[in-house]
Amino acid sequence: MMQTETLTLAEIEEIAFAALTAAGTSPENAHPLAKATAETEADGVASHGLAYIPIYCEHVRCGKVDGQATPVIAKPRPAFLTADAATGFAHAAIDAGFAQLFPLAREMGVAGLSIRNSYNCGVLGCHTRRMAEAGLIGLGFTNAPASIAPSGGAKPVVGTNPFSIAVPGEDGKPALLIDQSASTIAKSEVMKHAREGRPIPEGWALDADGNPTTDPAVGLKGSMAPSGGYKGVGVALMVEVLAAALSGAHLGIQASPFSGTAGGPPRTGQFFLAIDPSAGDGAATAVRISQLVAAIRDQEGAHLPGDGRAAARARAEVSGVAVNTATLDKIRAIIEG
Repeated sequence: MMQTETLTLAEIEEIAFAALTAAGTSPENAHPLAKATAETEADGVASHGLAYIPIYCEHVRCGKVDGQATPVIAKPRPAFLTADAATGFAHAAIDAGFAQLFPLAREMGVAGLSIRNSYNCGVLGCHTRRMAEAGLIGLGFTNAPASIAPSGGAKPVVGTNPFSIAVPGEDGKPALLIDQSASTIAKSEVMKHAREGRPIPEGWALDADGNPTTDPAVGLKGSMAPSGGYKGVGVALMVEVLAAALSGAHLGIQASPFSGTAGGPPRTGQFFLAIDPSAGDGAATAVRISQLVAAIRDQEGAHLPGDGRAAARARAEVSGVAVNTATLDKIRAIIEG
């Protein structure tokens, strides 16, 4: 049976920050990543939370990510921003870009932020949630190392490539938050099962010949199953265009893996689009969103995307989060040197 320890969100952020800085990450870069790690654990997405901290630290030490990088923001067009993450963590580049994106979207009605030369941005919904909390409709896209094969093929050409949309409600809080990958399940979930020696459900991954497998190790050497078959491949291609081709980032077929030490910086990319609802139909937009949400809530047994995360967050804020003790031991070892 897995041993766990219960930590508050503040303690999770603190231990993540301590490990990242001990590994050579600057405080400026460690802070947004540690904060996002705590938010991810609060949302109940443990596969992307503290379990990733030892990997982040390993990648700082081996040079796969530059923990001391300073992102560079530019404004090539009146409503378009670019960020060069300089092979550093995506979180720092996103923070720097959002500082300019939000006021720009309010001024122009809509504004975009394109990020290149970055690293894994973690849970995409953590970033779009911030946009909704700022009163903006936020769309986010991020590409990843190739792990999904095209329809009819068996060799991966695009990543799990998540997209997310967060919409503010009448109370100023996110009324709707969709965050999903182009694959049936996030690759990190398959990696988590492989680390724990557990089989995966059929339909999560395929072997090298394109056949379904329940062995996570075999799936990691093959490809991730696209969500909805060819439609999932289409979503992955859309994200690849916006997050990589548009930004100047590496395509999934060029990016090094987010796991292990092989290869240099992955140099993947992100794209965020911020829309000020007042540029459309103003306050009536929030009213219609409330009506849409109510139409779902009124159905017995129906739920909205993100309901599970919202419930987990509510519990975490009161009772803390149960964290794998083995993961904590690894992180403490990094801090202690």
